[in-house]
Parts: sequence; structure tokens; C-alpha cells
Amino acid sequence: MKPDQVPADLDAHRTLDIAYPPVRGRTGQRLSHWMLACLPFLVMGCAAPPPASSLPDTPMRQAAFRQASQPPQTVVTPEDISTWRRFEDPVLEDLLTQARQTNLDVRIAAERVRQARAGMTAAASRLWPTVSLTGSASDQRSGLPADFKRGMADVRAFRGALDIGWEVDLSGAARAAMDGAQFDALAADAGVEVAQWLTTTEVARQYLLWQSARVRLQQLEALVRSQEETEQMTLSRLSQGVASELDVARAKAEAAALAAQLPPLRAFILTTEHQIDVLLGRSPTNPDTGWRKAPASLSRVPTISAGQPVELLQRRPDLRVAEHQLRAEGARLRESAADQWPRLFLSAVVGQQDLRINGVDLAPVRYSNVALLFTAPLFNAGRLRAAVERQSARERIAALQYERVALSALQDVENSLVALTQAHERHARLTTTADSRRIAARHAASMFREGQIDRLQLLEAQRGELAAELELNDSHTQRALNVVQLIRALGGGWTETQGTSTSAGTNSRASTSTNR
Repeated sequence: MKPDQVPADLDAHRTLDIAYPPVRGRTGQRLSHWMLACLPFLVMGCAAPPPASSLPDTPMRQAAFRQASQPPQTVVTPEDISTWRRFEDPVLEDLLTQARQTNLDVRIAAERVRQARAGMTAAASRLWPTVSLTGSASDQRSGLPADFKRGMADVRAFRGALDIGWEVDLSGAARAAMDGAQFDALAADAGVEVAQWLTTTEVARQYLLWQSARVRLQQLEALVRSQEETEQMTLSRLSQGVASELDVARAKAEAAALAAQLPPLRAFILTTEHQIDVLLGRSPTNPDTGWRKAPASLSRVPTISAGQPVELLQRRPDLRVAEHQLRAEGARLRESAADQWPRLFLSAVVGQQDLRINGVDLAPVRYSNVALLFTAPLFNAGRLRAAVERQSARERIAALQYERVALSALQDVENSLVALTQAHERHARLTTTADSRRIAARHAASMFREGQIDRLQLLEAQRGELAAELELNDSHTQRALNVVQLIRALGGGWTETQGTSTSAGTNSRASTSTNR
């Protein structure tokens, strides 16, 4: 017999009352049904949330980077475009803003976020019952005589029922699966930042190379014109008997060698433009020139403070991805371990049917079925234990991958600091060389006006000045590229706010300062 009424709380926000036909007597049996329905909720309420996986120790607790030239003086918060303003190039800022929105890798990463969030919703649904509405219509008839139809009746039935199924999360397996899906979604969110981080730094690098090649092209063209003028001057001196055929051949060879550098440089400019178009998610055949009309100039090279190594934990998105992946594997390990514990299933079907038997219409009849199933693994030939071992290995692999990413981040910063320091030193030497060449060119011009040297010597001094300027501008570009590499190693762009450096335990994502 069934109780008069069995409540089943199927959702945290709504209650569904299931009514049964009134039945008299057997109070103890009705009470047992009440306890049967309420038991899963009591068990679920006693379940404790699983502990979070701890991160492995990393060598980021040291005070400062080994190659850092100055300690950090500001606390900063991430904001990519603000950092790039330090280069004082509006065209670069505009390209980076577009790339963060239109780059195909960024858009793919955004779709992965939607995929991960859908998986999180699916995993969370295991904590709640499934409720479905079913309906059926059947009409069974035969031509048998009435006496035989007592054993094989003609039945027409219309049925409607509410079907409820629930696996009660006794061991916390469903909750662990939900935690793993949540960490997957967080990793996907950080994956968007990874795509934006890599895209912006690559666009900045390509843009700086493009501008450097255009400036170099202008300088080489001026140098070629100077060398051609020298060649003509040498031919004139040959006709006067002052120069030899060797001087003429040497001047012609130098002019041809300089002119030979122009075609590959023009090809490099065009291929770099195509690369930037692809990074922006555009076709390289697009006739819209847009940013290509920007004047050829070198961007300013800002000074970057590396901050503290521990700040990379909060700022580098690839570290956050590795962290979330490690925590997701830890949650799946708890899920695998929970599969070794007993499982409890609750099933209930409540419905009503309209019957006609042998042409006699019966009143609508209610029917129900409530069942509680308990299963416990006894023997599975080590399958469940092997699943735990397999997932445990995956968690250890994720922990080692996290350490590898952390070490790689430290290496990137240290290498970038070394390269930037040496580039600054080289640039200082080249600046001294260029200054000396400028002074020499000015003296040569003065001596030429006074008749102390001929025009060929003046052209040689001016050509030396152009060559020094060419090398100095290349050094300037290399320093800018090294700054971009340091920004990439530190985790992208940021904007600074006054304060002191944060520790590893803060919730805010720390970044480093960018000084003029």
C-alpha cells in the first residue's frame, strides 16, 4: 500500500508534491515511505565539500630577479593597452586594441570558454534529480469472443506520468566532478588572456620590425644615392688622371652591394604587413591600407621594471591556466576515489491513466512506483583502483607541468633582462660612434668649404655618418623588441598604481611598473 501523500523536494528553489490515492491503515508503512523519500536529502546535507588541491612549491619566493637592475617601487594592476602607451605610438595602440578583439586565436579561445561553461553546467546537474514528463497512448484489440476476452481484454489506455531519477551524492563524486568542470572553465577563461597576451606581443613585435624596416629602407636609399654619387665622382677623377681603374671598380662594387640590399628589405616590409593583417584576423589581400599609411618612424623605448618573481604567479596567464588545470586534475582524482564508495539511487514514477477495458470506460486511475537502490562495489578485478592510480598520475603530471611553466616563466624574464641590459650597453656604444661620425662629417664639410679636402672625401665622411645612423637605428629597434619580449615574459601589459609590492597571498593580480 502507498501513503496518502509523499513530498519530494527535487530542487533547492521549488517543491513538488506527489499525490497518491487515499489509503486507510498501515500507518507504519506510510511512515517508512516518508523516511525513504527524505533519506537522500539528509545524506546530501551531511556531505562535506572536498578539499582543494595545493600548489607545488616554486622557486618564485626569492626577493628579486637575478638580472634586475632596480627593485620594484609600485603596485600595478593589469591593463594591456596602458602599457603600450609607453611606446608613444598611437598606431601601435590601435592595432593592439583591434588584435585583442578580432584575432582568430582569441576568438577560438572565447568559444572554448563557452564550451567549458556548458561542461560545468552539465557536471553540476549531477547534483540534482532529473525530472521528465512522459505520455503514451495505446489501443489493443482482438476479434476473440467475449469469453476469451476475459483473459485477453481489449484495452485502450492514455497515460501521463512524472518520472523522477536521482543518484544521491553520498561519496562526493558528483561534487568533485563539478569542481573539476569549474576549474576547467577557469582555465578556459585564462586561456583567453593567454591568446590576447601572445597576440598583442606578437603584433607589437611585427609592427616594430615593420617600422624599423621602413626607416632602414629610407636610410639605405640615401646611402645608395651617396655611394652612386661617389662612383660618379670617382669616374670624373679617373678622366682627370687622379683616380685609377681600381678606385672606379671599388666604388661601383660598393654601390651595387648597397643597392642589392633594397629588394629583400622591400619584400620583408610587405610580408610583415601580411603577417600583421593575419594577426588582426583580416585577409592580406584586403585593399584597405589603413595603418599602412602611418609615417615611417621608430617608437620610443620605455624603461621596464621587472618587479618581484612572485608577481608572475598572479599575472602570467599561462601560469593561471596551469594552476587551474592542476586543481581540475585534483578534483577528478577525488571523483575517481569516490567511485569506490557505495552509490544510492532514488527513482519515482507518478502518473495517471484513462482506461477502457472491453468497451467499459473506467475512471482515471492513478499509479506510482518509488524505489531506492543501493549498490556497493565488491569485486571489479582492480578496475576502480587502477582508475584512481591513473588519475593520480595525471595529477602529478599536472603538478610537474605547473612547475615547468613556472621555471620557464622565470627563465623568460631573466633572459629578457640580460638581452635588454646588453642591448642598452651596445646602444650606448653605438651612440658614441654615431656622435663621433656626425662630428667628423661636420668637420669634413667645413674643410671642404675651405678647400682643404675634395668632394670625394666629404662624401666618404657623410657616408660614414649615414652608416653609423643606420646601425644606431637598428640598435634602437632591437632595444624596443627586447622591451616587448620582457613585457611578454612578465605576463603582458599593465598600468601602475602607487603603493608597495604585494605578496603571494594577496587576491589581486600583481604586475610590474613601467617607467619613462
